[in-house]
This record gives sequence, structure tokens and C-alpha cells, in this order.
Amino acid sequence: MTTFEPAAAVTRVARHSLRPNLAGASGNAVSLAIGEPDFDTPDVIVESAIEALRGAETHYANQNGLPELREAVAGALSRIAGDPFTADQVLITHGATAALAAAVLGIVDPGDRVVIPEPCYSLYPDLVRLAGGEPVPVAPAADFHWDLDALREAVRGARLVVFANPANPTGVVHREEELRALGEFLAGTGTLVLADEAYDAIVYPPNRFHSALSIESLRDRVVYAQTLSKTYAMTGWRVGYLGGPAEVVQAASRIHRTVNGSLNTAVQRAACTALANGPVLAEPMLAEYRERRTALCERLTEIPGLSANPPEGTFYLFARYAPGVSSVEFAARLRESGVLVRPGSEYGASGEGHVRFSFATGTDRIHLAMDRVAACLRDW
Repeated sequence: MTTFEPAAAVTRVARHSLRPNLAGASGNAVSLAIGEPDFDTPDVIVESAIEALRGAETHYANQNGLPELREAVAGALSRIAGDPFTADQVLITHGATAALAAAVLGIVDPGDRVVIPEPCYSLYPDLVRLAGGEPVPVAPAADFHWDLDALREAVRGARLVVFANPANPTGVVHREEELRALGEFLAGTGTLVLADEAYDAIVYPPNRFHSALSIESLRDRVVYAQTLSKTYAMTGWRVGYLGGPAEVVQAASRIHRTVNGSLNTAVQRAACTALANGPVLAEPMLAEYRERRTALCERLTEIPGLSANPPEGTFYLFARYAPGVSSVEFAARLRESGVLVRPGSEYGASGEGHVRFSFATGTDRIHLAMDRVAACLRDW
């Protein structure tokens, strides 16, 4: 029998990856682990996909995306940036995962340094290693915003900087002055910035969101990654997009068409409808997230052994716990108590000592979960 050895890229990722194999809650467990809205996709979006299918839009789409959708995205990016975007600066992708992968694999060569502020979504370093690059983690300040002195040092000679804003897992919304500082650090360099803004619509007052595209000193070097998954409860539809300098998007397009091919046509019609309706569809879900955030924060303050800053955005709360065990061990103990959370170490060394609670589930489930968390800590 032939002996199989996986490719070096697989070995690199497997050796270092912190990403778990995701599994849903079983039995009577309550999951506060998954970053997926529990809402159904709004009916008007669903109906537009059905109409497209019944209208025989069942054939291959343009490799870069439907022209109508790319024009709609270009218009949205133009409004964010204050500068015109054109359709050739947009690539429609199989979710934000494929957008991020196409960008990293289109930009990063073996040996390139890629700066990733921590705690971070674990997909980022995995993709960098897949490309043969070197992830360079940067520890945060005490409030999980960027440590600007550390970031200034880290970006010297970097090929790329990757970050999420608002941030998964911390719920931090990076301030305008942070983004401006990054632009100053990169002035006169060829370093690109991959900005994952998947949670841009989920921001809690008085915090304000500033896109990297809106920062003049960053705008020409930003590769913007977005998805409809979070804002419109479209996780299973797998539609995302990239925007940025045309030559970078063209390189990413070559990767995407090689690995993924074009996104299906009916889903792209649904995406057009989502973008056309915008806040009208998203606001009811955002209002519910605000209530859930309040409920989770109030419950957490009542439980000795847990502490956290209220999240500024997203539907995640990143909590510090008192028991002196690893975050993997603490998450395992909570699982035994019937609550699923994500260990902070999944998001890099800076996440150790924390767990991530998702409040993308109903308030009644949040209260049940926190009852169990409180009982677990009382019995520790």
C-alpha cells in the first residue's frame, strides 16, 4: 500500500492551528460558543433567491460575481471611503472565509511577515501559514485595544497587517485614532492592510465604528473583506466579498477562481436584495442583540469569579475567569455543566485566561446558561 504524506502546507497548518472542529450542542447543553445568528434570513431575501431559481438563473455566474452585485458593492464602498470604487475593484466570494483566503494567498509569499494583533480569529494565522508566511502576533493593551507602541515595532518590514474591526473575540471597536496611527506607522511602505469588517453593523452606543476605508492614510493600501452572514443572518448562504486596489483584487480573483469558482447565481440575487434593503432588514436583529448584551453583562456581574468589559460591538463577550486553570480546562468544566463556550487560547496567547461567550442566541437561553455557569463556579 502506498504511504501517503500530506503536503507541507497541510502539515504547517495542522502543527500550529488553534481552530477547533465545530460541533453543535448535544442533549440539554446550551451553546454560547458559535458565532452564528439564531435568526432566520429575512423573507424578502429568501424570496429573491426563489424567484431567481424559478427564473432559470441556474447557470454559472461571472467568475468575479454578477455585474449588478459588484456595482452595488462598489457603490457601498464608495460611500464608506469617500472615493469612487469601480466594479473591477470588487470580487464576490464564497463567504468571508474565501475572501480572506483569496486575499492572503494572493498577497503573501513564503517567508513574508504578516502582523496580526491578538486576540484574533484563528483563521488568520492558519491562512498565513498555508501561504508559507510567518504570522507575527502582537499582544494588546489591557483593554484589548491595540498596544500602539508594540504595533509600531511589529509592522516594520511586514508584507501585510490583518485585523478584524469590530474584533472577534473581544468585541472591541477600534477607535479612529488607532486606525490613523496604523496609517502613520505604514507611511512610505508597501505594506498592505487586510481589514475584516464582518461585524461593522453590530456596534453599541456610544461606540462609533470607523472603517479602515474611511481613514485617508490607510485607504490606498486597504483590502476590505466583508460578508452578509452576520448582519443579515445569512451564514448558510456563503456570500462575501473583497474590495481594494484593482491589482490586488485581480490577484485574489485568480486564487478564488482556481480554488472556489464562481458563487451560485441565485445567492447573488439574494445578496443584491439584502444590500438594497440594508438597515430595514438588519435593525430588528440589532435591537435584539442590544437586549441580549444587556442581559449577559448584568448576569456576569453577579457571578463571582467572572469579569469582562461590556463588548463595544459584535455579539461576543470576552470574559476573564478566576480559577487558575487553562482556558481549555475551564471551557471543558463548563461543558460538563451544560454550557458550551470557546476557550480564549483559541485566539492566541493573549487570550489565555479568558473564555468567549456568544450572545447570538435567545435571552432565555442566556439566562439558563449563566445559571449553570454560576453553579459551576460555586461548586469549583
